[in-house]
Amino acid sequence: MINPDNHYDVIIVGAGPVGGYLARRLRENEISVLMLEEHNQIGRPFQCAGLVNPAAMEKIGAYDTVLTRIWGARMYSPSGIEIEIGSPDKVRTWSVCRKLFDERVVSQAIESGAQLLLSSRPKSAEVNSIGVNLTVDVNGTETNFSCKMLCGADGAHSWVRRTFRMGRPKEMMIGFQVDVTGYPGVDGRLDMFTGQNVAPGFFAWAIPSGDTTRIGNWSVPEMLDGRSCEDLYDALRNSELWRERFSNCREVGRFCGPIPAGLLRKPVKERVAVFGDAAGLCKPTTGGGIGKGFDQVDIMIEELSRAIQQDNFSPNVIERMNSSMSELRRNQNRSRALRNAFLTECSDEELDDVFAVWSRPDVISLIDEYGEIENPIPLGMKMLKNVPEFRRLTNKAVRALIWG
Repeated sequence: MINPDNHYDVIIVGAGPVGGYLARRLRENEISVLMLEEHNQIGRPFQCAGLVNPAAMEKIGAYDTVLTRIWGARMYSPSGIEIEIGSPDKVRTWSVCRKLFDERVVSQAIESGAQLLLSSRPKSAEVNSIGVNLTVDVNGTETNFSCKMLCGADGAHSWVRRTFRMGRPKEMMIGFQVDVTGYPGVDGRLDMFTGQNVAPGFFAWAIPSGDTTRIGNWSVPEMLDGRSCEDLYDALRNSELWRERFSNCREVGRFCGPIPAGLLRKPVKERVAVFGDAAGLCKPTTGGGIGKGFDQVDIMIEELSRAIQQDNFSPNVIERMNSSMSELRRNQNRSRALRNAFLTECSDEELDDVFAVWSRPDVISLIDEYGEIENPIPLGMKMLKNVPEFRRLTNKAVRALIWG
C-alpha cells in the first residue's frame, strides 16, 4: 500500500539487488522506503555474468537460487597455456539465477516494510531545503512524490547520477555474453581465455550455470580497434585453439551492457546518493558489482540512517558520508593497477610469459592460498614479492598499489 501522501523518508530508483539490499538495511532502522523499478518485473533484463561472492551471498542467504557452485578455474594464455586453480573444498563464488536472486533480495526488503512500484520511471526531480520532489511515470500516469533523500541504484546509465550531474565513473568497460548449451566445461570450474583477438586487455569467460554455460568477454572501447564485443566472441569460438570446444554450442540467449569501474569522487550530493553500478563500483578485475554494492551500503548505512532520521544533510554530514568511501576507492584503484600490470598492459607474448610462470606448482599454491575473486590485492602483493620473474612489473604496479 503506497503512502496516502506519497511521501517517504527515502525513495530508491532501481529495484535490483543493490537497491533491494539498501531498502532492507534502511528498514532495519525504521526508515520508510519506496523502491521504483522501471520494468514490469524484478530481475529483467538480465545483463551480468550472474556471479555472487560468498560474503554477499551470506548477507542474503539465497542459496536456493544457486545454479552452480564455483570452486576453481581453468585459465588460458593467448597461445593456450593452461592453468588449473582452486580446490573443491573452498567455494570461490556462486553462479546464480539472477532473476530469482534479485527477487529474493527485493522480497526481503518488502517483508521488512519497504514498498515497491513496478513500471515506474522518474521524469524529473528537484532538491529543496526540506527534501526532494519527484515526478514519476507510473504505468503511463505522472504522479508526484516527495522524500527526505533520493537514492539511485539504477545501474551504469543511472538517471539519478546524470540528472544531478554527479560525474562519471573513471572507467567504463563494455561486456557481451551469450547463454549456450553444449559447452564441454568442468562442473565447478569456470574457464578464462586471454589474448588480443578475444578480449583485448581483459579476458573472455565460460561460466557453468546449471543446464547452460554463460560465455562472454569484456574490454574497453579504446582497445577494440573498431571491433565489437560480438566480433570478439566470434573470434573466440572460431579460433584454431578453441573451435572444437565450441563446436556443439547452441545459443539460447544473449546480453550486453556497460561495466562502470571507478567510484565517483562524491557519490553523495546534498540529499541525493548513488549506489553500486550507478556509483561506478564494479570490480576492475572481474566486472562484478553486487558484492561491492552491498559493501557500500554496509559502510554508509549508519551515517546515512542518522542523517535521514535527524533530517540533517549539512555539508559536514555529506562530507563524512563521502569520506567513508575512501577505502573502497583505494582498493578499487589498487585492483585496477594489478589488472593493468598482469593483464591489460601486457602483449600476447608477455601474457604467455606470465602464464608460464603462473603454471609453476609453487605459484599455483600461492594462487590457491591467497587468491580471492573479491580481493586480489593480497595475492598480487605476494606474487610481486615472492616470485622473482614478476619483479619487472614492480615499477608499474607497486606505486599504484601503495598510493592508489
